[in-house]
Amino acid sequence: MSDSSFHSNSFVDRAESIILENVSNEQFGVSELAEVMNTSRSNLLRKIKQQTKLSASQFIRQVRLKKSLEILGQDSMTVSEVSFKVGFGSTSYFIKCFREYYGYPPGEVSRRGELDIDLGISSDRKRQLVAIMFTDIEGYTSLMQSDEKKGVVYRDRHRKVFDATTKKYNGRILQYYGDGTLSTFSSAIHAVQCAIEMQLAFKEEPKVPIRIGIHSGDIIVTDEEIIGDSVNVAARIEALAKAGSVYISDKVYDEVKNQDDLLTASMGVHELKNVTKPMEVYAVSNHQLGEIEPQNARITKDSPILKWVTIAASILLIGFLAYTFGPFNRKLPSDSDAGLSDKSIAVLPFINESSDSSNLYFVNGLMESTLNNLQKIKNLRVISRSSVEKYRNTKKTIPEMAEELHVSYFVEGSGQKVGDQILLNIQLIEASTDRHLWAEQYNREVVDIFELQNEVARNIASSIKVIVTPAELELIEKKPTENLQAYDYYLQALGPLNSRTNEGLLQAIGLLEKALEQDPEFALAHANIAISYFFLEVSQVDKKYTDKINTYADKALLYDSKSAESLIAKAFYYLQTKEFKLALPHLEKALEYNPNSSFAIQMLADYYFRIVPNSGKYLEYALKGVQLDVAAGDSVTLSYLYLNLSNAFIQNGFVDEAIEYIDKSLNYYPENYFGPYVKALIMYAKESSIERTKQSLLKEWEKDTTRLDILQGVAKFYFFEDNYDSSFYYFQKFVSARETTGQDIYQQEDIRIGIVYEKMGLMEQSKGFYQSYADYCEKDQSIYKSASLAVKYANEGEADLAIEQLNIFATQDDFQYWMLVFLKIDPLINPIKNHPEFDDVMQKIEKRFWENQSRIKESLEEKELI
Repeated sequence: MSDSSFHSNSFVDRAESIILENVSNEQFGVSELAEVMNTSRSNLLRKIKQQTKLSASQFIRQVRLKKSLEILGQDSMTVSEVSFKVGFGSTSYFIKCFREYYGYPPGEVSRRGELDIDLGISSDRKRQLVAIMFTDIEGYTSLMQSDEKKGVVYRDRHRKVFDATTKKYNGRILQYYGDGTLSTFSSAIHAVQCAIEMQLAFKEEPKVPIRIGIHSGDIIVTDEEIIGDSVNVAARIEALAKAGSVYISDKVYDEVKNQDDLLTASMGVHELKNVTKPMEVYAVSNHQLGEIEPQNARITKDSPILKWVTIAASILLIGFLAYTFGPFNRKLPSDSDAGLSDKSIAVLPFINESSDSSNLYFVNGLMESTLNNLQKIKNLRVISRSSVEKYRNTKKTIPEMAEELHVSYFVEGSGQKVGDQILLNIQLIEASTDRHLWAEQYNREVVDIFELQNEVARNIASSIKVIVTPAELELIEKKPTENLQAYDYYLQALGPLNSRTNEGLLQAIGLLEKALEQDPEFALAHANIAISYFFLEVSQVDKKYTDKINTYADKALLYDSKSAESLIAKAFYYLQTKEFKLALPHLEKALEYNPNSSFAIQMLADYYFRIVPNSGKYLEYALKGVQLDVAAGDSVTLSYLYLNLSNAFIQNGFVDEAIEYIDKSLNYYPENYFGPYVKALIMYAKESSIERTKQSLLKEWEKDTTRLDILQGVAKFYFFEDNYDSSFYYFQKFVSARETTGQDIYQQEDIRIGIVYEKMGLMEQSKGFYQSYADYCEKDQSIYKSASLAVKYANEGEADLAIEQLNIFATQDDFQYWMLVFLKIDPLINPIKNHPEFDDVMQKIEKRFWENQSRIKESLEEKELI
């Protein structure tokens, strides 16, 4: 039958009907559909594209996904069963496609309850406010590998004690899973009392190392399960707990804190995975169980640098191994024995000499303005505000601070505002001698505040003989506003703005809005409102301020297109909307107008690591960032800055420097979430010991078995050894966790997973992983695409095509050192090792890398970054 007899709509309807008839047949694709419809493949493609705007393969996939949603809403089948029923050979690939199409994983269909309404299905779900308890055995996985008999004893005793104690306190046991349990209680107090009694029992022989976490909240309850965000929170809290302890959320703490027989202590504020807001977590005990050692250094994520660096590090480490996962002659300025830069300066916090403490914001504003003006001078390295803030009430001498900050000059200031008069004392000090080079006392009216600030900047620059270009002088002398009341509101906003706490950011927005009421064209106010909104939700999944960020950023640029703050605000908008390439010119321009902008430098470092990979530029900006934040206000911030720098060093093949800075990172903050993982990989680059690396990674994974980054790393190192049984064991856990959480990450690993599954005889699942990897290669726009394709062709037996792609990769610049490290041992390229051109192309790749490293080193030396 000719397809010309069908109108276009009926053609597509018939195609959909045929696909549904064959929906469980994974092999039913475009060619098969064209054959059944008695039409040519090209005509099928044309008509489907014309009517649906989709390719034929996309249309087929869409029909399968719609059918899967229907089944998930009506049936009790598992996600894996549904994936095969609608023709997906791989469950993980099905979850990936489902999430892309519907915006959430298939496991959430029943939770959302949408189909219950749409399809008229009755529901026996009820909402309840309960206390949720998770327990598990610390180190259970490792124990089962080393002593299975002891592991079984532990598990049986765990369940016996748990079962008896839970029933005693009227708890409901929901689930036993492996070494863990899930239960609920109608009372938070009963849940805590039950947990403490269990821990007392587990202290008796045979002792069992149990962790317990409790949270209370509103959940949906059925006869078989409980659903809700509160379940996730309880699980995350349990993962934080130590063996023998009971950790509770702030909600549970509020309910039990007045119980005389209970002891509590804060364990700090934590950002829990998939939980939008940071949460304070407490340990709870009683006099029998023992005293609790509180955690003094809370993990807070509200400082401007730490919040950005931590987020960047999280993204950065997810992609740490883009493919698989000559020392410097001079030392960095951050080293203790480094020489002082001739053109470097720190502006110390100004002292408020006014008897009226309410004028503190005004004096701080003068300091901030002095700092901002100096930052616009390219020939001057200006230490960031966050690095000097720690010296506000210090008793350290100038030489002592100079040794920590590695600068040659300091600016000290004090001032007061009396009515309409400003009294300001400024001193310029030579760091090495503690000698005052210049001092000036200013007595001006408030209306002259901008001229005062500009004069201070000019005098300082002149005294230390820094070249100030006409363009820089123009930026320094530009008045931010003509309205002094607007500027006063802006100065009041700086303190809460720099706090980066939610409360502070909201306060800053209110003050900046008042500034705009006075001067609607005040660009700095517009820019900082946009920046405040960005930081209010930077770590949240749901974005509700995107339009506001864009509106305020556009107005900031409209009224001052040469303001670094305006450009950064717009860059933040593009980061928010994931239009990363549009952010780049704004960041580069911001750095042009403010060469000392920590924000711009940090974002550019992340950009050249993650978005448009360029290992040379990544290292350059990581070095600049450490120079400006060399003495950041707290050890956690410094730890993540050094982690970032260590990562940049190893990507460029500077192994010794990478080790030096990862050690510094962990010395500053041993609990650094990513530090031990990164160090294990760096030490492999140094020692080439697969076994030692595996053990290091396994040790970290046992601390937190939710870590998919470490899990896939362990599986990969077993893969490198051709130990497919062990690799399958860990890859299977990884795949299961990825499917359960609906995370679309580490797709580049799917080819290894496919090979391992094929070795285990799981042929159909293997095909799904191969297809997922092919999709990854197709979408990849990075410099690594040719290397990824080479691996794909090698696995498919297309040796010539694989070598051709490696030759293309050999022409790339600034690729990561990991390419050299792991290409040598990766079984993925075994099929082409005997190709006559293999050795030659590998030599080209290696030569290219070391030539690039030499060029990068020379460039960094010229810029005095090393």
